[in-house]
Amino acid sequence: MQMEVHHQISSRAKSLKLLQNLVDKHSSGRSCSSFGLSDSEISEFQNPEKWLNYFPPLAKEDLRAFGLGCDWRRSFVTTEINPFFDSFVKWQMRKLKSTGKIIKDVRYTIYSPLDDQPCADHDRASGEGVQPQDYTLIKMEVLSPFPAKLAPLEGRKVFLAAATLRPETMYGQTNAWVLPDGKYGAFEINETDVFIITERAALNLAYQNFSKIPKKPTCLVALTGHDLIGLPLKSPLSVNKVIYALPMLTILTDKGTGIVTSVPSDAPDDYMSLHDLKAKPAFRAKFGVKDEWVLPFEIVPIINIPEFGDKSAEKVCNDLKIKSQNEKDKLAEAKRLTYLRGFTEGTMLVGEYAGRKVQEAKPLIRNKLIETGEAIMYSEPEKRVMSRSGDECVVALTDQWYIIYGEEEWKKLAEDCLSNMNLYHDETRHGFEHTLSWLNQWACSRSFGLGTRIPWDPQFLVESLSDSTIYMAYYTVAHLLHNGDMFGGTTGPIEPGQMTDEVWDFLFCGGPYPESSKISSSILNKMKQEFEYWYPFDLRVSGKDLIQNHLTFCIYNHTAIMSKCHWPRGFRCNGHIMLNSEKMSKSTGNFRTLKQAIEEFSADATRYSLADAGDGVDDANFVFDTANTGILRLTKEIAWMEEVLAAKSSLRSGPPSTYADQVFENEINIAVKMTEQHYENYMFREALKTGFYDLQAARDEYRFSCGAGGMNRDLVSRFMEVQTQLITPICPHYAEYVWRDILEKDGFAVKAGWPMAGTPDLTLKSANKYLQDSIVLMRKLLQKQILGSKKANKKGAPVTTLTEDTLKGLVYVNEQFDGWKAECLRILQSKFNSQTRTFAPDKEILEALQNSPVGQDKDFRKTQKLCMPFLRFKKDEAIAIGPHALDLKLPFGEIAVLQENLDLIKRQLGLEEVEILSGTDPGALAKAGSLASLLNQNPPSPGNLTAIFLAK
Repeated sequence: MQMEVHHQISSRAKSLKLLQNLVDKHSSGRSCSSFGLSDSEISEFQNPEKWLNYFPPLAKEDLRAFGLGCDWRRSFVTTEINPFFDSFVKWQMRKLKSTGKIIKDVRYTIYSPLDDQPCADHDRASGEGVQPQDYTLIKMEVLSPFPAKLAPLEGRKVFLAAATLRPETMYGQTNAWVLPDGKYGAFEINETDVFIITERAALNLAYQNFSKIPKKPTCLVALTGHDLIGLPLKSPLSVNKVIYALPMLTILTDKGTGIVTSVPSDAPDDYMSLHDLKAKPAFRAKFGVKDEWVLPFEIVPIINIPEFGDKSAEKVCNDLKIKSQNEKDKLAEAKRLTYLRGFTEGTMLVGEYAGRKVQEAKPLIRNKLIETGEAIMYSEPEKRVMSRSGDECVVALTDQWYIIYGEEEWKKLAEDCLSNMNLYHDETRHGFEHTLSWLNQWACSRSFGLGTRIPWDPQFLVESLSDSTIYMAYYTVAHLLHNGDMFGGTTGPIEPGQMTDEVWDFLFCGGPYPESSKISSSILNKMKQEFEYWYPFDLRVSGKDLIQNHLTFCIYNHTAIMSKCHWPRGFRCNGHIMLNSEKMSKSTGNFRTLKQAIEEFSADATRYSLADAGDGVDDANFVFDTANTGILRLTKEIAWMEEVLAAKSSLRSGPPSTYADQVFENEINIAVKMTEQHYENYMFREALKTGFYDLQAARDEYRFSCGAGGMNRDLVSRFMEVQTQLITPICPHYAEYVWRDILEKDGFAVKAGWPMAGTPDLTLKSANKYLQDSIVLMRKLLQKQILGSKKANKKGAPVTTLTEDTLKGLVYVNEQFDGWKAECLRILQSKFNSQTRTFAPDKEILEALQNSPVGQDKDFRKTQKLCMPFLRFKKDEAIAIGPHALDLKLPFGEIAVLQENLDLIKRQLGLEEVEILSGTDPGALAKAGSLASLLNQNPPSPGNLTAIFLAK
């Protein structure tokens, strides 16, 4: 068990300071009670190390109560507080740096202004996985004379700065957009330049070296969008020498700068907004827009897109019949249709790069705009990111250490590793493949918090996702290093200082024996033996939200540091957990800790409900009713076993011999095999189903099938043992009680091993399913006749005055298809690909039917009407269940199965007389008497019997 404690602890310590202030003001201290802490204890948590000492023992206590099977000797706490783990991380970082995997660079990164350091995924309260989004910031110069509101800016170069992802479209600008009620400011960028943008954008720029005072934006004039409407602008590349700032009501000020360039030739939103301004004088008047700012400006064709022409926005808006800028859904669809195609397939029509593909011209145009000073690079978070310290993050241009994930050769190694891993679900594999496609350099250093110092630059610490990438290897030797102390502070046979890089290389990387080491050779060899025994690890279980960082980092680092024979073999990713189909939330009261669940439901009922909560990567759903049901089912099962064992002498002795015995024994074998497979795939809900629910259903069916003869003693005993062993991983406390106190077994169930089982007989299982389905069908037919339904089914005659004691049953069976049905099946067999479960084209099947003996018959036209629906039915069945659906007969004798279970059939139907007859025997057919017509209307076929009930 690794106790991960890093920057989160420091942030939580800040939160506890706030909580302490609340307690000082409110004597009730209700906030404290939710932590299970007294008021006096809270202040101690201002020290981050208090968290390390307080919570790990509590976690261990709760997990023990839960029944976790764990080698607690290998528990450890990370960070420099643990000198052994500190040494391990420093070795790892030096190893990466020595191979060129860590570099120092100036790059954009998500950054917390409050913490004054990069904010990696695990340092975030929200926004995990969000990356910097790069824009080109177009400098649209405000032409003089300035209006009165901008008078304080006279003598400065003032720009409306618009963030764009498509700088190549700037040739087609007809205006700029501002939000009339939006809050803007004139922010000082340097001695000469002033940008009019939102405060949020100004803060991002201040952390990217675009502010006179670094990290502190200076607002010279506070403005609203109304102040900006009508400003004349000179914008880079625009065919129009002067354009104007105009109102747009749909601008979002939490994205970009709040200033938007308008290119109506290619942007549907721009096209409709300009269209509305031109077409609606009242709209212009409302915002004081003069005609000369709008009416003279026409669409400027700049890009030709196949199928959309050189005015793609106009075309798509007309095609979708968009009438107004307020039709958001249609406009979103219009953008979807044109935006990507404009970039991937468009050709430039104007400018220096006319004739070139847009995707070729874009970087060239962007670079030239930046080189000429007409634009700058700008970056901001893709979405809102909140740090654990409580502030909204920005993007900062930082000079720090980076791990070069995404480097071409290294990425190939990671992809090679991934291709050979067992990930259990396609969705998980797609998540890793997507992450590998975009993951790039990762900031691995930060300024403060808990962690390990970067060995060559100790002013920085290793951030919390970069020091936990190969710690799975550390588990293998932790117990030999720590001497029973998870903090690594207890003196033992090894000193932290003795864990040199040469020792770590020897243990984990196949390095030479460290001759200079003072650690005894027996201990060194023991540690290496431990590592070689456990590695490569077969499985790492973690949350699906960590695919985009921690788990992908794990792959990368293993491929960089260890030999291929030690690369990871498998990840099993899970979702989060819901309670009663709703998100867990303390504020709504829909919340339980593990300890609370155990106290409310017991450990095994909690585990039972968790196993039933879901097997995929979607969020699992812990349902209270399931936990309560688990308590009842487990208790009921104990009572049943006690009752049966108390009367054990009354059970049938001797080896299993009856048909019911064979079926039940086979069901036990199937349960053992299937449950083992589900556990191996970590499909706990399926394991609970096959190893508990289905097995009990088979037991109940067996109990009824045995009738007066009773159940077999040995088989019942085996059932109890097997069921106990199959449920042990899910309900260990229950299983151990049953194993020792009820079954009176020696030792522990958990150590009893997996139960032995014979090879499942799938034919026998199919035969029993046929038997049970047939009994259900016969019961339905019988009830319809007794009730005298006017709509009696075609396999029984309506009788209105009969009861079970006045009836006898005739059950007709035809064990093999013949005639035109047999011919249809032979044709389908020849036209079916069993590997792909696909058929040849219908035309080919019909031609084969026409050329067959059936097709040559003079009555084929009449027969064909029967053949076609039969062919369709059998095709669908074969696609669903496989080629055996096309067999001419079932893999078992139907008459034999029914005859052997005739006593069961009689008991189920409540009849004293039932005969099993062949549908092809004239003598048997004669027994139907006047009801023989029913057999002609609906003759029996393989798998589908016909039952007729007559008066005795």
